[in-house]
Amino acid sequence: MIVFKWRRVPESNRCTRICNPLRHHSANSPFQVKSNTCRGVRGVLAAFQEGVQWIACKFGDKNEFRMSWRRIISTPWLGCGNRAVAGRVRMWHKPDIYGNETRYPMTDFATRRRTMVDTQVRPSDVTKFPIIEAMLSVPRENFVPDAQREAAYVDGLIDMGEGRAMIEPRTLAKMLDALNISNDEMVLDIAPAMGYSMAVAARMAQLVVGVESNEALAAEAQSLLAEADVDNAIIHVGPLEQGVAEHGPYDVIMVQGGVEQIPEGLLDQLKEHGRIACLFVDGNLGTVRIGRKSGGQVSWRDAFNASAPVLESFSAECAFSL
Repeated sequence: MIVFKWRRVPESNRCTRICNPLRHHSANSPFQVKSNTCRGVRGVLAAFQEGVQWIACKFGDKNEFRMSWRRIISTPWLGCGNRAVAGRVRMWHKPDIYGNETRYPMTDFATRRRTMVDTQVRPSDVTKFPIIEAMLSVPRENFVPDAQREAAYVDGLIDMGEGRAMIEPRTLAKMLDALNISNDEMVLDIAPAMGYSMAVAARMAQLVVGVESNEALAAEAQSLLAEADVDNAIIHVGPLEQGVAEHGPYDVIMVQGGVEQIPEGLLDQLKEHGRIACLFVDGNLGTVRIGRKSGGQVSWRDAFNASAPVLESFSAECAFSL
């Protein structure tokens, strides 16, 4: 049995405070918690902030860029008194021509990437290590327009301009899970936009060939893939519905957008026992179907529901005009 013994603490301000008779008869509590850890953490943070400011003054204009740390009122479970450092947000302060400062948050995209995998990919029953590792490694924010960087990890479509959109992380992950790409297979990626799907698939496949009809997007994709050290992916500029027959046939074909019909010439580029993933759109309903080629014919099965704008080259109107 634990026995707590009252130890009288001398009061230094006797007769200067009014005691609360409903709590206890002394203005001093029986126990005094003194934490050197709290003072140590604050001291380290203060020293670090002073060091950053000294570097800014020494090597640059301190009024141009200055790093600051915002302290937030803490919770009592830290045991460091009534106030402590509960979190820190790194902000860049940049004054305008009138001297007013605007704060720009330094976004932690690595944390957002982990959150994307933990909240969008894993809950969708995608647990294969190559897919998880690839989506954790590829910086999705680098493969979207600058105006969409902050929205790179949202659970939704990202506007790529001209009626094009990057499909959701969940949709891409479930496509890759159903296709089950191995490291000795060739993949044809149709309409990869700025190349994110190619960069992800390249970490699982032997070679990824992309076909993009937009020359500007294709050039940007090739540059971004080179910057990301993806050396087993090439992109071809041409009509999406024609694919890239010169590098085929392919073990896997995937389309990064909605389709209403698939040209036979594209299915001819699929190897025997190869797989293809397409998002078929029928009105407001979108369904990802997985096709497998056997005996020269492709048989389809429904995999899951998704949504994406229909690619112009794969619309029913385009097929009718041909």
